[in-house]
Amino acid sequence: MAKRDFLGKTVLITGGASGIGLATAREFAKAGANIVIADMDDSALEKRQTEFESQGVSILALQCDVTEAYACRDTVDKILERFGRIDLLFNNAGITQRSLFERTEVSVIEKVMAVNFWGSVYMTRAALPALIESKGTIISNESIAGVAPLLGRCGYAASKHAMHGFFTSLRCELRHRGVHVMIICPGFIKTNLQTRALGGDGQIACHAQTRIGKQQTPEYVAKQIRMGAECNRPMLVFTFFGKLGYLISRLWPGLYERLMTRQFRAELK
Repeated sequence: MAKRDFLGKTVLITGGASGIGLATAREFAKAGANIVIADMDDSALEKRQTEFESQGVSILALQCDVTEAYACRDTVDKILERFGRIDLLFNNAGITQRSLFERTEVSVIEKVMAVNFWGSVYMTRAALPALIESKGTIISNESIAGVAPLLGRCGYAASKHAMHGFFTSLRCELRHRGVHVMIICPGFIKTNLQTRALGGDGQIACHAQTRIGKQQTPEYVAKQIRMGAECNRPMLVFTFFGKLGYLISRLWPGLYERLMTRQFRAELK
C-alpha cells in the first residue's frame, strides 16, 4: 500500500482535547488535515477550537461521551455534514485505575471497560462505513497492558486486552477493504491520565503511580503516530522499557510476570 497523504483529509480523535490526543491533532494539522476533536471537556474544547482556528486549521470540536453509542453516531453525522468524509479515526479516549482487585468495586472495572473498550467499539462502528469508503485508517491507543499483565490495574489491563483482541481481528477483516488498523502502545507518557486514575472506590486514586524508566512526551508520541499512519505500520511500541517489556512478555511470559511483580511490589501494600 502506498504511503498515505493527509493533506485535505479528515482526522477524528477521541479524547482529543488534551494529552496524546491533542498533540496528535496538532501533528496532523501540520500535515494539512481537517481536525475533529471529540471530548467530554466542554471548556477544553472551546480553547482548542479557538487555538486551531487562530492558526488557520479547519477544526470541528464536538462534545461526545464515547460510552453512548448514539453519541458516537451523532458525532459521525456532524463530521460528515461538515467535511463529507472521515479518513482516520484515532480511538484515544480512555481512563485508568490503580487498585488491587480485592479492594476494587466491580463498578469501577465496568466504567473502565465502558470508556476504553466499548467507547472504541462504538466510535469505530459509527465511523466504519465512512472509513471503508475512504479506505482510511483506524488507530487504537492500547498499552503494553494490552498484551501483558499489569499488577494493580486488572480493570485497565482487561480493557486493553479486549481492545487488542478486537482491533487485531478487525485488521484481518478490513485488510481487503483497504482500511488499515494500527495499534499503539505508549507506555509511560507525561500526560494527566494518571492524575485522574480511579481508585478502588471509584474516586481519584490517592497513592502515587509506579512506573519504569523515563517518560516520553505526548509530542514525541504524536509525531511517531503520524509517521506510522503514513506508512501503514501495524504496531508502535514507545519507550525503551516499553519495547523491552513487550519483547520479554512475548518470549518469556513467566519471567515478565516475576519482573513486573517485583517492580510493582509497592502496589501490594
